[in-house]
Amino acid sequence: MAEPERTERKLRPAPLLFEPSEAVADPEHFFDLESIEDPRELLARATELTLAFRAAAERAMEFQAVAAAQLADPRRFDRLDPALIASEAEWTEDYALKMIEFGETLQRGGGPGRG
Repeated sequence: MAEPERTERKLRPAPLLFEPSEAVADPEHFFDLESIEDPRELLARATELTLAFRAAAERAMEFQAVAAAQLADPRRFDRLDPALIASEAEWTEDYALKMIEFGETLQRGGGPGRG
């Protein structure tokens, strides 16, 4: 049996598209995956979405960290302490401190996606 051809993964995941408003009314609807009948096509599209959601979550987390670092910046007259940042973001205070530190690192490196 011949080994299946391996294709290189795309460097960027599929873009996330907003669900149409009618999809909100149908809890079974999810990016039109339920309408794909071919299992290989379903696997490919579901994988693209999984990678896109991961990339989006990582990017959003970087922006959270930068915002936390900016809010905690001692040069700001309206700076927030880590406990308040944690409360607003629904984090523990320890996690807020780590996110502030991560955000500072990202800022030194040029911002989210570059650090």
